Amino acid sequence: MEIARKMFMYYKSRLKNGYHSLSTSSYCAKECEKTKINLNDGWNRRVVSGLQPTGSIHVGNYFGAVRRCVRLQDQGDDLMLFIADLHAHTTPQDPIKVQENTLDLTAYLLASGVDPERTVLFAQSAVPRHAELCWLLACLATHARLAHLPQFKEKSANMKEVPIGLLLYPVLQAADILVYRGTHVPVGVDQLQHLQVTSQLVKTFHHRFGRLFPTPQPILPDDGSDRVRSLRDPTKKMSKSDTDPKSRILLSDSDENIRLKIRKAVTDFTPQVTFDMDTRPGVSNLIMLHCLAADKLVEEAVEEADGLTTAQYKRVVSDALCEALSPLRERAAELRRRPQLLRDVLRHGAARARARADVVYADVADRLGLTPVASEPRVLTHALRLK
Repeated sequence: MEIARKMFMYYKSRLKNGYHSLSTSSYCAKECEKTKINLNDGWNRRVVSGLQPTGSIHVGNYFGAVRRCVRLQDQGDDLMLFIADLHAHTTPQDPIKVQENTLDLTAYLLASGVDPERTVLFAQSAVPRHAELCWLLACLATHARLAHLPQFKEKSANMKEVPIGLLLYPVLQAADILVYRGTHVPVGVDQLQHLQVTSQLVKTFHHRFGRLFPTPQPILPDDGSDRVRSLRDPTKKMSKSDTDPKSRILLSDSDENIRLKIRKAVTDFTPQVTFDMDTRPGVSNLIMLHCLAADKLVEEAVEEADGLTTAQYKRVVSDALCEALSPLRERAAELRRRPQLLRDVLRHGAARARARADVVYADVADRLGLTPVASEPRVLTHALRLK
């Protein structure tokens, strides 16, 4: 409780003394300066990442995305981290649930170490330039290219009516990155196809309108964090949408539930603990979870498990997960009890994001011959006054 109280005071102080101390003009000017194009010196490194608020976050999301972003932040990267609520509506959503999930996700991001002063943390829908740039990029994309993507084929296979939003999903992803001139994107191997779409759109844009964006490069994990598998079917990735709740470990799970789910995890009939994702995916998945939770190498985990049966090793994995996740869960719960603080963090992050996005969109509008973007709308009261 004391740690959570200190975190609350920390974020409250940051919001009061950090953001509010800047005037709107000087504040936006600082963000705009960071985003201006520099054709002579190349592109400033900027990392862009997003997470969907479509259900409780699980350990695959945490190790594969959240913790990676925190480490990038801590190494000094300029990080844009958004809650992808526009992407969430690719499939039908309960609006109230989306709002609740957005605050839940914000609490877990802060509890995980995301610093809203060093990282621009915001909700995607609070920056209209995402959707505006998406439309312009969609005019450069082709149906054949988008419909050919494996993820689109997989998700649309069982749909009677396929929403256009599903087809345009990778185009909105491209807009998410390019609207901030993102140079790097943390992804897993299965997401490389969408980043390739972004690269192709950059190439097409440059061919027609001239150089304006960097070509984003992937940041691939080297610790296997993008390969966390389902506990019930280890041939598949751990997923929020799996109908079996025992297939995933949620960050909100109690220690008791974590131990139960690990105990029920599917393995095989060989009692020894060995790592081979092809022939022993269930046991290998447990080893991967142990390594990620305890920050170990696979070889170290296997050596420590020498002489243990699979059942005994499950207790080791459970202990490591509980030790890693319990403090995070407590911090997030305390932050979640202060929803206004979470909204303030997102609101101030959105102001920073809009300032950056406006700079890029103004350049795009200029290249495409669109109406110039005004920094502040002006109302001609004399001209509009009724006589």
